[in-house]
This record gives sequence, C-alpha cells and structure tokens, in this order.
Amino acid sequence: MVNSGDTGWLLASSALVLLMTPGLAFFYGGLVRRKSVVGVIMHSVMSMAIVSVVWVLWGYTLAFGPDAGHFIGNLDYLGLRNVSPTQANEFYSANVPHMAFAIFQMMFAIITPALITGAFAERMKFSAFCLFTVLWVTIVYAPLAHWVWGGGWLFTWGVLDFAGGSVVHMNSGVAALVAAFIIGKRLRHGEEPMDSHNVPFVMLGAGLLWFGWFGFNAGSALAATGGLGGGATLAFMVTNTAAAMGAITWTALSWKFGGKASAIGAASGAVAGLVAITPASGHVGVLPALVIGCGAGAFCFLAVQVVRRFRKVDDALDVFAVHGVGGTWGALATGIFAGLGTMGAYELAEGVSQGTQIYKQIVSILVTWGWSGTLTAVILIAIDKTIGLRVSKEDEEIGLDIAAHGDAAYPANPT
Repeated sequence: MVNSGDTGWLLASSALVLLMTPGLAFFYGGLVRRKSVVGVIMHSVMSMAIVSVVWVLWGYTLAFGPDAGHFIGNLDYLGLRNVSPTQANEFYSANVPHMAFAIFQMMFAIITPALITGAFAERMKFSAFCLFTVLWVTIVYAPLAHWVWGGGWLFTWGVLDFAGGSVVHMNSGVAALVAAFIIGKRLRHGEEPMDSHNVPFVMLGAGLLWFGWFGFNAGSALAATGGLGGGATLAFMVTNTAAAMGAITWTALSWKFGGKASAIGAASGAVAGLVAITPASGHVGVLPALVIGCGAGAFCFLAVQVVRRFRKVDDALDVFAVHGVGGTWGALATGIFAGLGTMGAYELAEGVSQGTQIYKQIVSILVTWGWSGTLTAVILIAIDKTIGLRVSKEDEEIGLDIAAHGDAAYPANPT
C-alpha cells in the first residue's frame, strides 16, 4: 500500500539530496584558486546532468534491477521500463512508488562522482571528466550499489550501510586518491601558495551540505515514521549530532596545532562528521553518534596532514582524507556501535553478535577499497591512452575557467 506521507517525505528528501551537489559546488569552488572556480562548479553541474541521463537509461537497472548472480542488476528496468510511478516495488519499499525510490537513488548517484572531482581540480580535460563520469557510474558505482543495497552479495550477507558510507563516500574517496596519483600534481604544486580563494563560499557550501544531508540520511529510512533501521527521526538526530561534534573536534585540533580556529577546518570537520555517520545513521543512538563525529574530526584532520606529506600526490581538495578516511571510519564504527543507544529503534539481527558485525564491516571496507581503487585506475588509464586526461600546461596556467569554458568568475574589467 503506497503511503502518501512516506512518498512526500521521500520526494522531499530527494530534493534535499540534489541540493547537496550545488552545495558541494560552492564548497569546492571556494577552496580552489580564482581562475578555477567556474571549472570546479561545472563539474558538479554536469554531474547532475550526465548522471541523471545515465541513471534513467541504464544506471538504475544495473544497480537496482532484479538480482543477477548477486553481482549486478539485470536489464528489466532499462530506460526505467517497469518502474511504476504509482505502484511500489516491495523488495525495496512497499510504502512508496517504485519511481520515487528510483528518483531518490538517482540523487546519490549524482553526488558520488562529483565528490571525486575535488581530487583532480584545476587540471583535468572537460571531455575526459565527462567520459570518466559515464564510465565510473556504470562500471564502479552501479555494481557496488547493487552489492550493498540492491540485493547483491554484501546485502544478503548482512553488511550495514544505511545511507552510503561505502557506496558513496569510501567509494569516491578511494577513487579520488587514485585519480590524484594518476593525473599528477598541479603546476608548481608545493612551490607556490594555492590557498582557497573564497572562504564564505566554503562555509555556504558546508551549510548547504549539512542541510541536504538530512535528506541523505533520514530519507534513507524510506518512510516518515518507522521505516528501515531506526527510522527517519533517529537518523535525523544522529546526523546533526555527528556533524556538530566533527566541527568542534576539527576546529579544536586546528586551534591547538595551528594556533587559529580555522573556519575552513570547522566546515571540513562538519562534513567529516556527516560522512562518518552516514552508514550508521539508522543503526546507532545519539551518544555513539558523538563518538563517531569526534573520531571523524580527529581521523580526517590527521589524514589531511599525512596525505599532504606525500609530495607525489596532489589531492587538491582533500577528498580522500575526508570521504575516504571518514567513510572507512564510519563503516567500521557502524559495526562497533550498531544497536547501541537506540532505545529499541534498531537491534542487530538475531544470531548476529557485535564481533560478527564488525567482521562483516571490515570485509566490506576491504572490498570497497579494492573495487573502487582498481577499476578507477583502469578507467583513468584507458582515458589517458585515448583522449588524454590532462589539459595543456598553457591552459592550466591560464585557468580552466577561461581555457575550457570561456567564463571568468571574476572578470578583469566588470561592466
């Protein structure tokens, strides 16, 4: 029986998740240099466009079509055929239309490759980015989404990922690290300052991400009340709690070790907390969420310092440190804290111990790292051997705003 209240909540949550991608555009746009802000924002805008079409044509059926060998979805939903706007698909949710579920999942698919773009900001060809997005969503994202959420082998084995710790964040974070290594450093990286050009953009972007994340996590309950895991209310509360604790932790660490309470650090800490609570959001209580948020702020802060010491890797916007490390901590923490402090809203499945769940989460972490890292490398190398990955030195010097798009964020002679 389709429920109008649950359907309304899921559609509203879908809009909230979509808003996260423009929020990401502001967040990344503020972190780069003046000459690159339009190019970075275009990555997010075009991810919205490209992935939407891919999802409708073949992405959804590969991720959520009827299971084929616990590896991939079959082609029953190709072009969204048999995906009803009025009738539910009981395998996923009996209370909302099947198409509403497909819309919600589309928004997750949109933001995941957009997250990766922060690693290769300011230096990838726009044509290479477009091709990479199509291939990566098809080859990397869709199968992993099927394994975890669509009835694949991790789903049936009992791995917990409420809203995308492995499918979205770990997946994109590992891919970002691989991309940064393969495409190489920015010109004169480490030789001249490459500071963020617009901190208010960063703060605005973080605020939009925090706001949209309530749809990301609480919407994953697929119901306004009850629903999967501990339900939307629990997911909403723990999401805000972890984000707040992540922001406090990162700010405190930047203050202690850098002498200043960094605004960018506060924004990054909030995002790290949001990342880490994502897989656990329907499965843990409020006090565990404080621990998860604190751990995210600390581990991701440390990861930024460590990655920046590797001179051969230029993860321009610290995607791996925040999403890869934060997603990994969140997946592990889900096993550690699952069922704790939920006041009965969620409990581990009968016969599953905490130790068993932790083991399953560790396996899912290793699988995600291996799958994403290996196939991302294959895709990038193939693109480099065909159309090429990187812009010319001249274009990189000018900045991709002008060289690739012909639109300057800050015209030299504004009218």
